[in-house]
Order: sequence, then C-alpha cells, then structure tokens
Amino acid sequence: MTLTDTKTAAAAYDVFNGDADGICSLHQLRLAEPVPGSILITGVKRDIALLARIEDIIDSTVTVLDISMNSNAAPLKKLLQGGNRIVYIDHHFAGKIPESELITAHINPAADCCTSLIVDRLLNGKYRKWAVCGAFGDNLHDTARRVAGPLALSGSDTHKMREIGELLNYNGYGSRVEDLHVPPDLLYRAVSEFEDPLDFYENSDTLKTLRQGFDADMALAVSLEPFAGTGDNRIYRFPESVWARRVSGVFANLKARENPAGAHAMITENSDKTLRISVRAPLDNKRNADVLCGSFPSGGGRAAAAGINELPAELLGQFIDRFNMTYG
Repeated sequence: MTLTDTKTAAAAYDVFNGDADGICSLHQLRLAEPVPGSILITGVKRDIALLARIEDIIDSTVTVLDISMNSNAAPLKKLLQGGNRIVYIDHHFAGKIPESELITAHINPAADCCTSLIVDRLLNGKYRKWAVCGAFGDNLHDTARRVAGPLALSGSDTHKMREIGELLNYNGYGSRVEDLHVPPDLLYRAVSEFEDPLDFYENSDTLKTLRQGFDADMALAVSLEPFAGTGDNRIYRFPESVWARRVSGVFANLKARENPAGAHAMITENSDKTLRISVRAPLDNKRNADVLCGSFPSGGGRAAAAGINELPAELLGQFIDRFNMTYG
C-alpha cells in the first residue's frame, strides 16, 4: 500500500492543521501522490478536533496530518469502526494508538521534529524544500537549516523559505477562520500550485497579502512591554482584537528566538472574557509546555510549544504561578 491508497475508497479526505506544518506536510504528500477531488478538512491552528467533523463517514480513505491523535481519539475510533482506512502522520502526543489493520501511523513527538519532517522522511526527501518551510514555520530554525544542508541553498534562498514558513504559520492564528487573512483550505490550494517554494515566494499574490498583514500586525505587537516576568522568562498580554489573535503565536516564536534561555507566554483576551494562552518553552531546554498547558481545561500541545484555548480569567494568577514554577 502507498501512503494514501484510495483504490477502494468511497471518498478521500485530507485532514490537516491550518498552520505552516500542516499545509507543507499535505503539499509534499500530494505532490508525490496526487488524489484528485480529495475533500479538505482544516481550520485555524487551534482547531485540532477535526476528525469529529467526519466521524460518520464510512468506507473512505482519510489522511490526517499534524493534529493530536490523543485529542481525536473518540472520532478516530468511530472512523475505524466505519471501515475507513486511515494514514495518521503527526508529531504531537498520540496517547494509545489503536490496534487495527485499517490504520497506518507515523508518529514522532520529539521536540526537534514536526510533521513536515516526518513526511520528508517518508518521501526520501523528494520535496524537501517544503519540509524546510514547514520546520521554519514551527519555529524549528536550527533543525530547518540542518535539514536544508544537502540542498546547498544560498543564504538568500534559505531566508525566503524561512519567510514562507513564518507567514504560513502566522496565517493560522485566530479564534475563527474569519480572523485570518486567508482560509487555510484556500491557502493550501494557493500553495499547491507551486512545486518549488521559491517560485511561490516570487509569484504568489497570496503570499504578498500575508506579508502585508504580518508587517502591520507585528508593528503593533512590538510596542508591547512585558506584562510579567522573572529572570529570563517573559509574559505578554494582548488586547481583545483581531490583530492580536493573529499575531500572538508568531510573536511568541520571535521572543523565544531573541531570548533562547527564557520561557515565554502570550495572553490574548477572547471576546467571551476568557483568555487564550500561547506558551513557548526555552529554546535551550524545550520541555514541559504541554504539561503546563495540559493542566488547565482546553489546554494541550507539545513539549516545546503549547497553549490554552479558553482559560477562565480567574485562573490567570494560577497559570502565572505554574508558569514560573515550571520554568523557575
């Protein structure tokens, strides 16, 4: 069987995170193995419970990229009971992988791994430039440069691929699709027109739109002073606004690179007065962001980067205390 065998499928579904890693993972896979007419299931970066949208389908083929298996355990079980063949590729905590001949899982939760790099390995590096973009988007800059080594890229081309990854990732942040400059399914389709990311960089109007939005949002973000902090650690608080929801994640990545010894948290106010939290573990010690965020309702992620979707405002002090204890 190939990675996505669809010969006997009633339909084919591509389910993927709406960030850089999810988009670049799917693009590599479909460049290698096109599936015309596949149904795209995606959403904002924080919308990871995507299998629930299709849990009632039967006898189909489902490819899942860059969303936690643990967070989708119940609908995954139902999909398998419906006779669906599933390929699951991811770098988040998986929990218990179902024992079924219908599922093929490629899971690697290592802190220096992302889904784009898992796909790159499965394809023997055939579309590695896109894997490098995905790794840059996931803030794995050192890993991205290491993986790009055999490509012998110029410094300028490496910078362009970094910008692609960061802009694709920037577009994924928001409480809802309407917050984004480009819906993730349409962004994937814009990317899918280009085999080489450097052609995408030079010729995509969609990328130009993202660059303009990023520059405007980041100009507002860099004026913020830390809300709290101890030692190398910093916490920032954003207002309830569309620009803040869009930029909080990439701003967290920027601050993490500027201060690799420190942990960083971004607090963004939701419209319902709850708080959305993005946490980045120190780049010098990528640990426990998932444990910290997972200790609160609606929280989760991976060791290096995690978040909480809807933290009750009255728990903010408790979060700050645990943040400081975790990275003391």
